[in-house]
Amino acid sequence: MIRKTMTMDGNSAAAWVSYFFTDTAAVYPITPSTPMAESVDYMSDSGRRNLFGFPVSLVEMQSEAGAAGAVHGALAAGALASTYTASQGLLLMIPDIYKMAGELLPGVIHTAARCVSSHALSIFGDHSDVYACRQTGAAMLCSSNPQEVMDLGAVAHLSAISGRIPFIHFFDGFRTSHEIRKVEAWGEEELYELLDHEALKNFRDRALNPANPYMRGTAQNPDIFFQNREACNIYYDRLPEIAENYMKKINELLGTDYRLFNYSGAPDAEHIIVAMGSVTDTIEETVEYLNKKGGKYGLIRVRLYRPFSTERFISEIPETVKRITVLDRTKEPGAVGEPLFLDVCAALRGSAFCNIPVYSGRYGLASKDTTPGQIAAVFRNIQKPVFTIGITDDVTHLSLETEEEPDTVPEDTMSCKVWGLGSDGTVGANKNTIKIIGDNTDLHVQGYFSYDSKKSGGLTISHLRIGAEPIKSSYLISKADFAACHNQSYINKYDIVSDLKNGGTFLLNTSWKEEELDEKLPAEVKRYIAENNIDFYIIDGFKIAAEAGTGHRINTVLQSAFFSLTNIIPMDKAVEYMINAVKKTYGKKGKNIVESNIKAIEMGHKSIVKVKIPSDWVNAQEKQENSCQVDNDFIKNIQIPCNQQKGDDIPVSALVDYADGVFPLGTAAYEKRGIAPRVPVWIPENCIQCNFCSYVCPHAVIRPFVLTEQEAENVKTVLLKPILNKMRFLVAPSVMDCTGCGLCAGICPADPKALEMKPFEEQKEKQKVFDYAKSLEPKKEVMEKFKAGTIKGSQFRKPLLEFSGACAGCGETPYARLITQLFGEKMFIANATGCSSIWGGSIPSIPYTCGRSGRGPAWANSLFEDNAEFGYGIMLAHNTLHERAVNAVKELAEKTINDNFKTAAENFIENQNDENADIMINTLEKEFNEEAEKIKKYKKYLSKKSHWIFGGDGWAYDIGFGGLDHVIASGANINIFVFDTEIYSNTGGQTSKATPAGAAAQFSPSGKESSKKDLAAMAMSYGNVYTAQIAMGADLNQCIKTIIEAEAYNGPSLIIGYAPCISHGIKGGMSSCMAEQKRAVEAGYWHLFRFNPDLRKQQKNPLIIDSKKPEPEKYREFLSGETRFSITSLKDPENAEKLFEKAEKTAMQKYELLQKISEL
Repeated sequence: MIRKTMTMDGNSAAAWVSYFFTDTAAVYPITPSTPMAESVDYMSDSGRRNLFGFPVSLVEMQSEAGAAGAVHGALAAGALASTYTASQGLLLMIPDIYKMAGELLPGVIHTAARCVSSHALSIFGDHSDVYACRQTGAAMLCSSNPQEVMDLGAVAHLSAISGRIPFIHFFDGFRTSHEIRKVEAWGEEELYELLDHEALKNFRDRALNPANPYMRGTAQNPDIFFQNREACNIYYDRLPEIAENYMKKINELLGTDYRLFNYSGAPDAEHIIVAMGSVTDTIEETVEYLNKKGGKYGLIRVRLYRPFSTERFISEIPETVKRITVLDRTKEPGAVGEPLFLDVCAALRGSAFCNIPVYSGRYGLASKDTTPGQIAAVFRNIQKPVFTIGITDDVTHLSLETEEEPDTVPEDTMSCKVWGLGSDGTVGANKNTIKIIGDNTDLHVQGYFSYDSKKSGGLTISHLRIGAEPIKSSYLISKADFAACHNQSYINKYDIVSDLKNGGTFLLNTSWKEEELDEKLPAEVKRYIAENNIDFYIIDGFKIAAEAGTGHRINTVLQSAFFSLTNIIPMDKAVEYMINAVKKTYGKKGKNIVESNIKAIEMGHKSIVKVKIPSDWVNAQEKQENSCQVDNDFIKNIQIPCNQQKGDDIPVSALVDYADGVFPLGTAAYEKRGIAPRVPVWIPENCIQCNFCSYVCPHAVIRPFVLTEQEAENVKTVLLKPILNKMRFLVAPSVMDCTGCGLCAGICPADPKALEMKPFEEQKEKQKVFDYAKSLEPKKEVMEKFKAGTIKGSQFRKPLLEFSGACAGCGETPYARLITQLFGEKMFIANATGCSSIWGGSIPSIPYTCGRSGRGPAWANSLFEDNAEFGYGIMLAHNTLHERAVNAVKELAEKTINDNFKTAAENFIENQNDENADIMINTLEKEFNEEAEKIKKYKKYLSKKSHWIFGGDGWAYDIGFGGLDHVIASGANINIFVFDTEIYSNTGGQTSKATPAGAAAQFSPSGKESSKKDLAAMAMSYGNVYTAQIAMGADLNQCIKTIIEAEAYNGPSLIIGYAPCISHGIKGGMSSCMAEQKRAVEAGYWHLFRFNPDLRKQQKNPLIIDSKKPEPEKYREFLSGETRFSITSLKDPENAEKLFEKAEKTAMQKYELLQKISEL
């Protein structure tokens, strides 16, 4: 049977096949599974029909637990239901999975298997989540690559229907979910023929329905529960045969060889590996390589993991086997062995192989790359019955050493490695490139994309393979035929060219001219290029993009250059395919965008310059420079290697002190990425010293400084206004940390402006000015003159959030940074998982930092769903211990004859801050009585702290709302700040309950139908919750005033900060973030107000409206300025008009209601 061939990733394959079998889907976004749900939603919105002739009905729930509950309910009522999840999301579904299995309901949960948070969060792949479900009663079927996801996804659905058992169909997160390959896709007819129509009819007939009423979900006593539980055994006993029969039918149709367990390798193998998931492709490739050299090795792929068929597993083992190694992609601390190892050992008992040694290995946690060299080490291993691969364990010495890294990839395969900057379009272009080649040639393709933890602006590496033979290499490229560096700054940071094979091709996107390369390039790069006969080319992608009109998006320029240099497709055809792709991708965004990208394509392949390699490059030597000496073990041993993409080489011993996941603050200051194409330049004679630039900077990059005359001798400054002891004023940017958003220049009120954006290369030396100014002691008289509660004064305080990995122009970080400037040295922060936890807490570069006192924010992240409760628990703990400490002070103050202590204690009790606590402790240095020791013991709990809970709208409005509601209802003195981007920003822009009517987002592609949840109104209804909405760019003063009031309020506070996001598609870009906030408020889209219960004590109305009466005529103008609204209009103008009218009416009514309440 010939099927349609499509180029797609594993997530797309799962969505494609599941769509046929799904009546209803209940979903919730979580990386890396979200694209499955998005694809199903897209197909449904496009009108595609399932096997039963209808589009899938998809709903987005408030959490994964909610999604599982909805799936459970749908199945009970007779609809075939699916969901898509990963990691913590799958764990939240466990209670309902038990129920679905116990009630014999045929749901399917497609899972992009991902690491479960332990000492840290990781969004990357392993099997810790699916293993946590192995006793739920769900069947578990594993796929190894996108083609298997397509094929075995059908087996999961078909077997669930016939066998009445729910399935977890899982595959490796990222390595399979995001890997692009050429896939043969199912069609409707063949699946319809495979479907067990009688079983489906019986399922629907058993559905919960008043026409045929029964009871399900009863409570049972000890008399029958056990027996009733055992009654399901027959279904599990026959399920392996059901799944096997479907595999046989598929094999007959497709010519494949799917079995519950698949053996491959030497028929007389002596050592075999048992494993499941994407690593099995790597193992198979390695086995073939080693056996050609005389080895006797083999592999057993586990496909149906639950129920585990011992009989079928044993039948796959060659009789000659003398040793078995089981590889598990998880770690279960304290267990005798990992799950698959224990299953294999149990299966071997009583068999002919019961006495052979079985070794247990761990690999690939959090998507750690697993290579042929590591697999070869497994086959060599006879010394370590329990081991790890892919790491260096110099503590418990479990790791196996990789002696060599054989090239097992077929010879005709072209391997390409492209280094890009997140949001520059590199990954999108490379995905498009792979699809062009896959869809228009007979070549096999593979695309895999690795990322760091930063938001847009982080490092991306695209791994592309193209060849005439099928590609099994499910690991990263280390031997490339072609390499490209799309960001000039990377050439001095990362070891890029050494991955190139002899005679390979290297393309550098740079503003440097050919004659500048000898001076600019590192010596090691020049040497490698010369010694290895590398064909070296340069292109100025940013210049071409600017001329073509694509702004900073260099993707189409460099994609065109790629096709020209690799010659995979004739250039005229490549141009044709690229132009078609541009029209398809950008057609809805307007004619100008399409035309500018076409121009970029046409210019790109014509603008490449081949570099003539000077003969002396082969002897190039590094210039002697004063390297920065860092006396910090974490920086030296962890951060620097990680930032150089050498983190895989860090040994376990370097992390022993961090086994509990506790890491130092302030490490982002050492990163110095230098990624901005343009940076701000201060023009002192124009400056009015308002400090607005610093106030809005998302990365705390640009700051005002006050210097003495002596300190300012060699720095360009102006006299401080108002005049204070002849001190000098300076604004300095850290150009190496800048992301080039331009918010500072945009907000500058001076005329002419005091800030201009200029090329980074021209300003690199200005970093020294910032570093010098930052090293100076803050001036006490300046702090007294300019109070922290003012815009200007706050910016003379050190930001304790600096240089984060947030997107350029981020709408969230300015709020968090400002809060740290006001309260940072006494803050606790409980941070919900989401954008703010990623830009705030990604190793190795931590942006939260300490003040000169050594104090700073105590930051922690638990989970997405429990953040309010987590923060509440932190507050309860500190307050309990603080109360003990204060009582100890009071007890000693009553007894002591130490007058100094008595005075200090009285001052402390009246004002329990850090300064008074320190003074009091100092008076106890010579006191050694029991009471004094008790006070010293509780020293760090003496002062009152400022308790904060941070999170985005997905947390606050949806998954964490129940906890948030409980915390504000408690009356506790705790502050909650919601970064309201109005979507799930961290997972790619899905609808949340904060999304307004009419806005297009994932799961609402035609515009959200319902209005935005009014979280503020819910909080205000309690009457004792300080509640406010702010938008920094709309009113700088109201923003800081609100934060100070909220923190001072003795009770719960909730601040909702409007935070424009890159996903909104602001037509002026994120450099317009602050201006966009102002437009939102003027139009009445967002209202500014404060509800302060303390005002009642003054016989005043607690509600104050800070924004002016909306200008309705600006409302539609505001909507038209963001792509998320304009897309709705393009798709369905009539419906869009209704939704926009609804949204506008709701916004205006809300303002009128606020106005009425404020006048009561």
